Order: sequence, then C-alpha cells, then structure tokens
Amino acid sequence: MAVGSQLTRGTQKKNVPTTFSSFMTSPVVTAKVNKLVGGEKGERFISSIVSSVSTNPALAKCDFNSILSGALQGESIGLIPSPQFGQYYLVPYGNKAQFQIGYHGYIQLAHNTGVYKKLNVAEVKSGELVKYDPFNEEIEFEAITDPLQRENAETVGYYAMFELNYGLTKKMYWSKERMLNHAKKFSKAFNSPSSYWQKDFDAMAKKTMLRQLISKWGYMSTEMQMAFESDMAVINDDGSKNYVDNPSVADAFTPQEDAIEVPQEQIQEEEPF
Repeated sequence: MAVGSQLTRGTQKKNVPTTFSSFMTSPVVTAKVNKLVGGEKGERFISSIVSSVSTNPALAKCDFNSILSGALQGESIGLIPSPQFGQYYLVPYGNKAQFQIGYHGYIQLAHNTGVYKKLNVAEVKSGELVKYDPFNEEIEFEAITDPLQRENAETVGYYAMFELNYGLTKKMYWSKERMLNHAKKFSKAFNSPSSYWQKDFDAMAKKTMLRQLISKWGYMSTEMQMAFESDMAVINDDGSKNYVDNPSVADAFTPQEDAIEVPQEQIQEEEPF
C-alpha cells in the first residue's frame, strides 16, 4: 500500500475539519482509508488512530495530513497502530507528526518474515558482562537471575542477537557510554524533554541495537526495508520523507563493526515499549 498525494488531496477544501476526529471521519478520508486499508480494517484503523491522538494533546495540534500519512505508513508495513503495543508511534515534531518505530515493531517485522528462529535484545546489568573480545568474536555473560535484583541493578550496556532458520547467528554488544554518544550525535532532539531518548533511554537503545544488527547481517523483507527508510521521518502527502530530527539519519544507522557471533539458546522477552 502506497501513501501518496492522492490520499489527502480531497481533504484540502474550504471547510477544513477543526478536530482530528472530524477529519478522520469525514467522507473523503474514510473513503480513502477504506480503499487503502479495507472495510472492517479501515474502521479499526480510524478508531485506533483517533483514540491515540485524543490522548496526546501535542499530537492533536499537528498537521492532520502528517498524522494520517504516518499512520498509513505503519499500516502499510503491517504494524499495529495502538501505542500500547509499542510497534510504532506518531511523535509531535513542530507542527508535524514524526513516524517512529518502537523496538517491538522491529521484532514483529522480523517475526513476520518467517526467517528468524530467535531474536533478542536486552539491557546488560552491572556485573553480568564477564568477557568481551571483539577480535576473536567472544562474549560471555553471567546473568543476574533474581528478577528484582536485576531490575534494580545499573545498566552498563546493551545486547542484541539473532539466529536465522538456516543457522546463521549474530550477536552485538555496546556499552551504555557508546550508546549515549551515538544518541547525542544523531538526534538533534536528544536533550528535549519530549524526546524518547529522555522518556525511555533503554527502549530507544534496544531499538538502535536491532537496527544496527539486522541492517548489517539480517534478512530484510520488503516491509522491513520500508520500515528502515521511514523510521524517524515525517511522511509527506506525496509519500516522500523528511528526516526532521536528523537529516543524516541514514548515517545514524550505518551498521557498526563490532558485532560478534556466538551460540545462543534462549530468547528473553522484554517489557513492552
């Protein structure tokens, strides 16, 4: 499904809706959504987006067309619009809605390919990293097994891995300091209280780890390629993308050199973001 200029052309009339709810339920928009998304799915889509915007006053002030284009971008790659699922978010940036994929969105897209046997991303706590040798591709952890103790322990790094069905296994580790430097370098909004780096640093770090790992060694479906291209962008009416937070976003997610390959037996499921 493409998000193109035909999507909102009919909505730009003299009687412009004053609320997002009236915009989404206008005949022109509902007809377009039902055409692109489908009958019952279209109703669910409209309801979910209206509900999400109603709970975010800042987002409700954004250009309605940018909200709709971002939401349709998420729909086109098969992600659920509800923020409770943490698969993608529409984030106010000026008067536009920025499309942001959560790390659960990347996990879901990987699962949808049917190629990934295992996929994991997690914080590494103080005392858990026993050995890390990037030259010989060796890493060893000693996990804190008590859930409460682990939750309260200081986070010192981040870890991600995947195993494909045919056996290829890759793993990556970054220190928290490296992640912090990465975030400061590539996000102009890093210091803003509304930035997700400030709201939930660990979740953004885990998303970055998945992007780094999958983009270098993973299997990239068409939907996942679209996700990588659209993430952190304002989706324009004509389908083009404006990376308002960072014009060099493509460089921000260039795969790094220090991933390591070791066996992995279990997948750890993280809390939703």
